Amino acid sequence: MSRSVLDLARGGDERAFGELVGPHRRELRAHCYRMLGSLTDAEDLLQETLTAAWRGLAAFEGRSSVRTWLYRIATNRCLNAIRDGHRRVPPAEPVPPFVPPEPSSRGDVTWLQPFPDALLDGAPGPAARYELRESVELAFVAAVQRLPPRQAAILLLCDVLGYSAGEAADMLATTGTAAKGLLQRARSAVGPPRETLSADSAEERELARRFAAAFSADDVDGVVALLTDDAWLSMPPAPHEYVGRAAVAGFLRARTACGHLARFELVPTRANGAPAFGCFLGGKPAGLIVLGVSDGGIDRVAHFLVMDLPTDFGLSR
Repeated sequence: MSRSVLDLARGGDERAFGELVGPHRRELRAHCYRMLGSLTDAEDLLQETLTAAWRGLAAFEGRSSVRTWLYRIATNRCLNAIRDGHRRVPPAEPVPPFVPPEPSSRGDVTWLQPFPDALLDGAPGPAARYELRESVELAFVAAVQRLPPRQAAILLLCDVLGYSAGEAADMLATTGTAAKGLLQRARSAVGPPRETLSADSAEERELARRFAAAFSADDVDGVVALLTDDAWLSMPPAPHEYVGRAAVAGFLRARTACGHLARFELVPTRANGAPAFGCFLGGKPAGLIVLGVSDGGIDRVAHFLVMDLPTDFGLSR
């Protein structure tokens, strides 16, 4: 970034401002998504962040990089949104067209939404504990949602973006000692990165292909054969979660036993660093399935019951 671009932006040049913040838009969106668990809210907070940056540019003294300054704004805007509470109000629970079996548990992060791989951009910092793909993996994002907000912010700033605890403390207007304590508690709660197959590897593609073939054919036994023993099925925004092969099989059989429900057509895409499928019934959108794939097989099936699939998933029917 040249000094002239910053000076022009401070003078009200919108094109210069776009040049100033443009390289950071995608990674800021991903950061807001990790903080909030919702792509819809992340888009809103990205716009709020850029608006606040535009209005506050005159006060930017250049003591940090523009990137760090933007992350300071974005993180604190997200914390304000979480504190206000409306961003995490559980959405209405959908009513299935059949009687499902009793779930193994009821999830508490029902606002979680999928994130298109097409929107991912930017390498993590050299001190980051999480790779880019791991930083948007569904289990990680859900775990972040369960943390106290400031713990979540410190974890993301340090372990995903690679800032030091001191730098993160400065961004959140707290002390280095407090930041280190928050980071230690957050790491203990979330645990280390989950081991998965290499992204888009031959093994991952084959498991995804076999899952799609079995699922779209209502072949419950074929789906269950691909699952790990402790696999779970979730369906945000419904809180129902089915854990273990037997529980997942019971749910799938209850659905297929209805008889009047059409079979899904699955169209491949990618979300949250993993294989995903747009679901269609009679040519109409019927949600998005995101898989978690490990060495032992498929250990997570998240069927997001969203009818309006973002164009960033590359799906159209």
